[in-house]
Amino acid sequence: MSPDAPVPVLSIDGESAIERRPGGTGNVAICLRGLEAEVSVVGLIGDDEAGRQLVSLLDSEGCETGGIVIDSSRPTTVKRSLVGLAQHRHPQKMFRLDVESRRAASDEIVERLLEAIDARIDAVDCVCLEDYDKGGCPPALCRALVERCRARGVPLLVDPAAIEDYSRYAGASLITPNRSEAELATNRSGGLDTDLGAAVTIAIGLRETHDFDVVVLTLDRDGAMLASEAGCTHLPTEAKSVYDVTGAGDMVLATLAVAWAHGFRGVEGVRLANLAAGIEVSLTGAHPVPLADLRRAALLASTAGRGKVRQLEHLLIELEVLRRDGCRIVLTNGCFDVIHAGHVAYLREARQQGDLLVVGINADASVRAIKGPERPIFNETERLEVLSELQSIDYLVVFEEPTADLLIESIAPHTYVKGGDYQESEIAEYDLLKRLGIKIGILAHRPGLGSSAIIDRIRSS
Repeated sequence: MSPDAPVPVLSIDGESAIERRPGGTGNVAICLRGLEAEVSVVGLIGDDEAGRQLVSLLDSEGCETGGIVIDSSRPTTVKRSLVGLAQHRHPQKMFRLDVESRRAASDEIVERLLEAIDARIDAVDCVCLEDYDKGGCPPALCRALVERCRARGVPLLVDPAAIEDYSRYAGASLITPNRSEAELATNRSGGLDTDLGAAVTIAIGLRETHDFDVVVLTLDRDGAMLASEAGCTHLPTEAKSVYDVTGAGDMVLATLAVAWAHGFRGVEGVRLANLAAGIEVSLTGAHPVPLADLRRAALLASTAGRGKVRQLEHLLIELEVLRRDGCRIVLTNGCFDVIHAGHVAYLREARQQGDLLVVGINADASVRAIKGPERPIFNETERLEVLSELQSIDYLVVFEEPTADLLIESIAPHTYVKGGDYQESEIAEYDLLKRLGIKIGILAHRPGLGSSAIIDRIRSS
């Protein structure tokens, strides 16, 4: 606390403690880039250092910024968030300083913005209108943008300002108001907090009143309400640890835009947006959600992401995120027919070579080709069921090929392990492993515990 006034003091540890990020519409652009979209930005900045920094940041992220218009009569909108540590543990926003003008852009500036739009609109799959009621999106610009998108059949997705009248957006393809924005635009107060029926009424009313194709009413902890020609659908969200809601709305708009550009214009698109928002609020500050994280979240939300057994294409989605986060991946493979103590010890030791263990299982046809027509004793479903119970294994995947080459190339593990009494060069995949620079581990062999030896003992007795 300050000694000369009853206010908190935030100590800033030099310039390195200051982060500069694109905000507002700039954050939507960064979110789109995180989802690997190509982005052209049309917007309004001042002739100042903040504006130049913003353009530089967007350029560095791969956005096309030739449509950004400079208005020397206004400042670039800047929001300075002062962030301390709550109980000396996690970040907590203490205060925010805003530098901005809410004065509506002049007719001359609007004309320049529309010229920038006209130069780009024929080359895009989707248009996002992000309105913060800072003067950069006056009614004339919004109406002209709706007309241009309708004439070309380009979807226009709107994140509306907190205003009482949505007529400026009338005719847009989709609009994404949150609770408070929807209540303001329909002259209601507090009803959406507890009543999903009220959310249905509001969503349908907004759609019919302003000729929107789709209304996605975001309800934070209650998910979202989707109103379209097909009716209303409530999409609940999973419970999340919320650290900071900053940027969640921007992430929703960006995800819906990417979904719409790929033809997911119904429930599927809103589910993806819900997942992306859930990831966003678990972070501190506004950060783009990488496409890999969203794909993994979608996988985990489906039946394909449950249990240890994975299809290879789904496994690769999960491993992409885990690898990026620093996990060392270990891979081994085998028939694992008649699982015994030697297998258990071998897999336990294999898991100790890294952070997670992937086990490739030979398909039944592959086992027959290797072991003979009387094998496997247990089919692949039975073998997977037994192996799934071993704590040492993180993921299981079945492969059909006679060798593990394709599996190794696809997974690209940090370490590939085999068990047995032989040299590295005797491994069938040795040349591939050396070419890919994958570490090879030969684990201890326990004589007399091979599956074939056990089967022979059973048959002879």
